[in-house]
Amino acid sequence: MRTDTLLGLQRTPDEVIHRDELLFQVVHQSTELWLKLAAAELAEATTQVAAGQLPAAEALLARATLAVRLITDQLEMLRYLSPVDFQAMQPALGNGSGAESPGWRQVQGASRQLGRAFGEQLAAHGVEVADLCPADPSDPLHRLAEAMVEWDERVSVWRVRHYQVALRIGGHPPAGDPGSPANMLAKLAGHRFFPELWQARLRPTTDE
Repeated sequence: MRTDTLLGLQRTPDEVIHRDELLFQVVHQSTELWLKLAAAELAEATTQVAAGQLPAAEALLARATLAVRLITDQLEMLRYLSPVDFQAMQPALGNGSGAESPGWRQVQGASRQLGRAFGEQLAAHGVEVADLCPADPSDPLHRLAEAMVEWDERVSVWRVRHYQVALRIGGHPPAGDPGSPANMLAKLAGHRFFPELWQARLRPTTDE
């Protein structure tokens, strides 16, 4: 399991400038591990979609979604960082942002690939995206579409919570440069990997 190597990745008590560096590092390093798993599950789900194995893809996507739920929950640990403590240790943390996260970049790419594979399956079955929402709930295409919407929603919840925590601990000012990390997080909160699936869900309402 290489646990010794894993546990050696954090600064030692003699190296830290503030004792809460360990808290911050554990949250972020474990986030990267869960994102790595989520990206791997998404990649395998894409392979299964391309092979027409939609139930298998749905199960894999559920696992990826749970991974993101877990990293959202663990953000609660950062609520115990005060702005004063965060500012004290910030010099040791650098100026990294979520955009620089290797796990997040992998998740973004894997999500786009999943969307393309799903679109190809719809075309192969002669199904329009708009037909998915009123479809038979037991239909594999419908079930996978629902799982993809759940994935999108869970990622959005994570982004919103991340943004709120960043403001709470004073990591980023709530206003300022449009390109600041805080403003980028706020803009991404409404981003969807599969906007056409969300639009399809609105159709039954807008057509009434």
